[in-house]
Amino acid sequence: QVQLVESGGGLVQAGGSLRLSCAASRDISSFNAMGWYRQAPGKQRELVATVTSGGTRNYADSVKGRFTISRDNVKNAVYLQMISLKAEDTAVYYCSASVGSSLSYWGQGAQVTVSS
Repeated sequence: QVQLVESGGGLVQAGGSLRLSCAASRDISSFNAMGWYRQAPGKQRELVATVTSGGTRNYADSVKGRFTISRDNVKNAVYLQMISLKAEDTAVYYCSASVGSSLSYWGQGAQVTVSS
């Protein structure tokens, strides 16, 4: 098991930048992948970005080129750097730790609101 705590959310103007952090209670290298998901009001949860234990990164088409996922195995943390933010990026962002393809742990979520 692992506890995940997100931070860094808030209100930002369209076109601006924001950096989310996810602090894990144990070694994140023990998980197959770490990731970020988001859910906007009235919408389904969607994958934003993932990074595997081997360093392979994957992004949703909607954020590709604007968001960057990274990890720090020493600090047991995962980050999501977001630039050129749009109103449609407004959502609650969740940090995830995955084992295999069927087991995932989730954080409480961080609100990101983009205004213009």
